[in-house]
Amino acid sequence: MASMKDISELCGVSIATVSKALNDQSDIGEETRVRIKQVATELGYFPNSSARALKTKRTYNLGVLFVDEAQSGLTHDYFANVLNSFKKVAEEKGYDITFISAGNGDGKRMSYLERCRYRGFDGVVIACVDFENPEVEELVKSDIPLVTIDHSFYGRAAVISDNVTGMKELLTYVIGQGHKKIAYIHGADSAVTKNRLSSFFKTAEELGIAVPDEYIKEAAYRSTKEAGTVTKELLELKNPPTCILYPDDFSCFGGMNVIREKGLRIPEDVSVAGYDGLRIGRHIEPKLTTLRQDTDAIGEEAAKKLIDLIERPKTTIIEQIVIGGEVYEGKTVRKL
Repeated sequence: MASMKDISELCGVSIATVSKALNDQSDIGEETRVRIKQVATELGYFPNSSARALKTKRTYNLGVLFVDEAQSGLTHDYFANVLNSFKKVAEEKGYDITFISAGNGDGKRMSYLERCRYRGFDGVVIACVDFENPEVEELVKSDIPLVTIDHSFYGRAAVISDNVTGMKELLTYVIGQGHKKIAYIHGADSAVTKNRLSSFFKTAEELGIAVPDEYIKEAAYRSTKEAGTVTKELLELKNPPTCILYPDDFSCFGGMNVIREKGLRIPEDVSVAGYDGLRIGRHIEPKLTTLRQDTDAIGEEAAKKLIDLIERPKTTIIEQIVIGGEVYEGKTVRKL
């Protein structure tokens, strides 16, 4: 691997001059700078990461805390898309990303904060975790630059999908199609669930739609089995709903399977709508009606905000960035 010494010998300048050129310092001539950079490129020179860390006090490594309780890992479509967008922007800015685990490879367990210190992360993004976990709270209260996704902590930057407006727009669309008997299967308790549920009730009230208690059910996010079970309960009611909303698209597929198993048609007999906007939903028949979240924008904004916190800590505003979505009409909600 080429070194700064190799570059200095070829260019006939000192190692100090090479260093200044590669770091765009102003006290050398432009012609010399261009020549040094050209030779560095031709030799395939890359700065040693350890040396760069000593000089800049940064490792250019971002930690990602992602603990999916459903054990779906990066097959979790929503967060996989968010993190892919985050990774793309981070790499464009010269950063690597590393997933945070509690293990250390030698049988010793570290807390999340200890792991971050051990790895020397410049900053951390947190997504899809138990935000009430004491270890998560410890990390959030530390001095490490940090951004959360879909959850807000006081004094920390956050990027959040607009679940309140999203649910309002989805329910408004369904009601606009003539439905009045609308059930909602919501996810497990979380800030996201609370916002969607409150928005569901508020929108229904504003639009004059009564929602019986038996129309509200709970199923774990991304659980086709649980979604299928409560879908069956809804269909067996004396006065069943004409439309069922699901906590996410994946769960909606489980509900659709049960509806068809009972010999009913979608949307002729029962209408359904998901939430997330997974690509696969646009490739099934009938195409899934859903609220499509902007995962690209969420990941991109999270990366930009975190890097700003690292590189410009004094001027970067700690704020909550809300990203809107849009209703994808699909074909699974019948017009009555």
